[in-house]
Amino acid sequence: MSTEVIDLICQMNLKKIQSQLVLQCAPLIVGVKISNLFVTEPGSIRSLKRILDGSGISFYVLTNTPEKATCFLFRKNSMKKYLREKENLAFLNRLGYQKDLTLTEMMLKFRCRYAAYQRGEAEFPHEMGIFLGYPIEDVEGFIENDGQNYLYSGYWKVYKDVEKKKELFDLYEIAKETLVCILAGGVSIREIIETYCGGHSKLSAAV
Repeated sequence: MSTEVIDLICQMNLKKIQSQLVLQCAPLIVGVKISNLFVTEPGSIRSLKRILDGSGISFYVLTNTPEKATCFLFRKNSMKKYLREKENLAFLNRLGYQKDLTLTEMMLKFRCRYAAYQRGEAEFPHEMGIFLGYPIEDVEGFIENDGQNYLYSGYWKVYKDVEKKKELFDLYEIAKETLVCILAGGVSIREIIETYCGGHSKLSAAV
């Protein structure tokens, strides 16, 4: 990340939802990732709904405590397609997700499992990796190695095709840098999302 972009981030009000969305969800916003977790203040849920309403990006609240709200942001059609890929569907089925579940039903089941983990009542829900669009080989590698012996660590721990994943992580970083600069230039987060989700941005092609 360039010094210029780091300086812009340092000048941001990190409590504002606009800054949080750009820093946490830039790859999703520009369309190079199907989903992201988004952690914000509990009182920001209404603002998030206003920003995303009709944008093409959906969100689902996983947990909402007095300390923080954890949301799952995703592109619905891309998510449906990814979850229906043969290997991903088989993996989810092994974890108790029946093949005929709708996306909404899957999200509800995942939310219950994630909430139970957060309360210390269950093991980590490894399907999170699939819901976040991680390659199946890295999700399975993480489980088999108990999170150890990875070949590279970036947005997730990599167990195969390191160079390919590094290129992908670089793409995510470019997305973040690009949106930080645009937001700092005075464009609202709603305008940014509408531009990229509308498929009319030249920057999205560059990213």
